[in-house]
Amino acid sequence: MADEAEYNDQLIVSQIVSGQKDLFRLLVQQHEKAVYGMGLSFFRNSEDACDFTQDVFLKAYRSLSRFEGRSRFSTWLYKIAYNTALNEVNRRKEYHSLAEEDADKLAGGDTPEGRALRNAAKEAVRTAVEELPERFRICVDLFFFYDRSYQEIEAITGFPVNTIKSHVFRAKILLREKLEGFVEN
Repeated sequence: MADEAEYNDQLIVSQIVSGQKDLFRLLVQQHEKAVYGMGLSFFRNSEDACDFTQDVFLKAYRSLSRFEGRSRFSTWLYKIAYNTALNEVNRRKEYHSLAEEDADKLAGGDTPEGRALRNAAKEAVRTAVEELPERFRICVDLFFFYDRSYQEIEAITGFPVNTIKSHVFRAKILLREKLEGFVEN
């Protein structure tokens, strides 16, 4: 199914480049949630994430003729999004991980005890992830929360695949150490 979606993206891109500019809305509809999610992970508020999403799609539209199809369209778009986010983060000097938002999935139901456990887990994960070096956090987010392959992360970040593997591996070790006392075996 993913290959079919990718084929459709590439077909739409070729039609847009050939003059059917109004088809760009299909690419936006297909990828808007993912780009917005990346914006939320970097900026942590919906207004900035919306601005970020708009900026990314504007940059993608302006650069569409340079998309060569050597990678998946989504990887190309994520690279634009990642670089846009990094530029803004460097300007603002902040980065927040998606792990903070997804910590809710770690524990508990909708009972007072479950909420308390979920909040404690969320805080423990947030603290542990925030203490990771930024290069580790970025690789962890893209790998675990955006489900990107090592090759896609390489295309997005410019880090070599072995470096990405090392960052993810080291981040997992650090997170395991930091969360060791929190989770009972």
